[in-house]
Amino acid sequence: MSGLEMTDAYYPRHDPIDFYGNGGFRFGSMSHQGAILFLPSGIHRWDVETLATLAPDHFLKLQREAADIEILLIGTGSHLAMIDRTLVDGLRHAGVKVDIMDTGAAVRTLNILLSEDRAVAAALFPVD
Repeated sequence: MSGLEMTDAYYPRHDPIDFYGNGGFRFGSMSHQGAILFLPSGIHRWDVETLATLAPDHFLKLQREAADIEILLIGTGSHLAMIDRTLVDGLRHAGVKVDIMDTGAAVRTLNILLSEDRAVAAALFPVD
């Protein structure tokens, strides 16, 4: 018998986020506990624990899709927090405009930009 196998949690649509809180998000007919990446290819589990552990590798999936992204919203959790400048500069160097805000503001902005059919992506930390 083999052990547990982890797969990349993935939702292939761009439904607005209906709810955030309690450590997760609800969108479409799905819910997810933890951080998410909302990309042109769909909504993905984002394996990052905290802002302090955020590293360039956490944005590799996003950078592969950078040509299809007009703006990236980074939701930092319950409160606005600064992100390491080198990470933001790396994203901008890849051609992505970055806007950092708390997760609530990022979700609201994401939903508005989706309704306008804009090429938006989001990297969202959950709130409790």
